[in-house]
Amino acid sequence: MRLRVLGTAAGGGLPQWNCACPGCTRARAAGPAVWRTQECLAVSASPGDWYLVNASPDIRAQILATPELSPPPGTRRTPLRGVLLTDGELDHTAGLLALREGAALDLFAPAAVTASLAEDFPLRGLLAPYGAVRWQPLTGGLALGDGRLRVTAIPVSDKRPRYAAGSTRAGPWVVAYRFDDAVTGAAAVYAPSLARWPRGLGAALAGAGCVILDGTFWSEDEMERRTGHGPGARAMGHLPISGPGGTLARLRGRTGVRCLYTHLNNTNPAADPASCERSTLAAALVEVAADGQEIRL
Repeated sequence: MRLRVLGTAAGGGLPQWNCACPGCTRARAAGPAVWRTQECLAVSASPGDWYLVNASPDIRAQILATPELSPPPGTRRTPLRGVLLTDGELDHTAGLLALREGAALDLFAPAAVTASLAEDFPLRGLLAPYGAVRWQPLTGGLALGDGRLRVTAIPVSDKRPRYAAGSTRAGPWVVAYRFDDAVTGAAAVYAPSLARWPRGLGAALAGAGCVILDGTFWSEDEMERRTGHGPGARAMGHLPISGPGGTLARLRGRTGVRCLYTHLNNTNPAADPASCERSTLAAALVEVAADGQEIRL
């Protein structure tokens, strides 16, 4: 199994265009080498078959920077076979518009999300004339491509996108995914949006060789401390990394599994490799994922 980390930032990227918080200021001064595009993952268990997890607004640049996702010479064929959405947030769905020129893709998402993308944010209607997406129901487990890549959806929360804040549709609205290679037995878990630690996530981590989790905020009050305003991390739908009930405490002591954080907000000090927060993660044998990083299992 191969994982390509295409982007690792929360919505807006790093630096964010309208922000001069310490993280954005540092990133601007350092230049593009340390910039982060918005969170997205590509996964493959069979040669030539790749699936995206989420489709960020930066998807065109992310695909162009990834040779494995390029069409074969002299063709207009893509190795992308489909997209799995963890939720309906704009920074996870807007990139679907940039994929309209390709062959039809299978798209899997929670039922509440697919319905919301037809009504609250009518993306399905916008894409329909292009024939770019075949909307598939997300019902528990999937076997993708030639059947080698097995996918299990793990319900996470009922956090709705802002455009669907008033919706009464039953959830889940947010899921994580476990990927299993039916040939090698390798497994990975991808959970970029954790409003809480859901029932079933701990069991899903069992036997996984790689776990990539929501690293949006380092601390509960990060937005207020770094920008002077804003709600807490949990109110925004993200468990913080540190502090009581944070995700780092759940990762410490795990052996035989590679643990990484993604979806870092521009305010997260752990985005800085020289920070004390990054040292804390290193001491716990936990990494911060990087744009373009490849993980083989």
